[in-house]
Amino acid sequence: IKDWNPFSEDLIQLLDERKFDSIVGVGHSIGAIVTLRAALKYPNRFRALVLLEPVLFPRYFILRWNLMRASGQGYRFHPLIKGALKRRREFDDLETVFTGYRRRSIFRFFSDENLRALIQGMTTRKAGGGREASPQGGFELAYSPEWEARIYHTGIWHDWELWNGIQHLEIPTLIMRGAETDTFWESTARAVQKKNRKIKIVTLEKSTHLLPLEKPQEVFEITESFLKDVL
Repeated sequence: IKDWNPFSEDLIQLLDERKFDSIVGVGHSIGAIVTLRAALKYPNRFRALVLLEPVLFPRYFILRWNLMRASGQGYRFHPLIKGALKRRREFDDLETVFTGYRRRSIFRFFSDENLRALIQGMTTRKAGGGREASPQGGFELAYSPEWEARIYHTGIWHDWELWNGIQHLEIPTLIMRGAETDTFWESTARAVQKKNRKIKIVTLEKSTHLLPLEKPQEVFEITESFLKDVL
């Protein structure tokens, strides 16, 4: 892939195949951007949007990233790519993964239950020769570090169009962000509301970019209340 546009087209294709229309679009991180871009292109397909920590950065940051990509330095300087490519791929058991992750500050707001859910979602049993699990046992990442790095590298650079579209967005929209996020900055939130006062933005304390797994009940309740108000 060269950018994230195909993911939004895939979403619309799925809606067509399932014959879904006038839906509530909900997405987190890249999923929020995929949903937002689809809604800007096909607004009649959505009744409301709930965007959790969208990967949306200010326009000056987009310009800086585009210059970096154009110079061929994207893989070198993106803050997440190097770590992704070094990520451990295989594990003997998930309890060992849990023990290691439990000590990381990034998961400080996770309950043990939600951290285990995250680990189970990002891993799969190691494959054998075909569809069966490997007789040696063990687990591996469900998605390769190379694919994760590619997702990081191809994001952001076409997002100028999102800023142009946001000011005309008429679909009822809620954005939730973590107070300690490193993704949807407070300055970004202010810029979004300056562009479109109709967009509601809620900040959750003691949460980060991973807020859906940090505060699932709060996210549900805020979403439910918003949808009751606008639908």
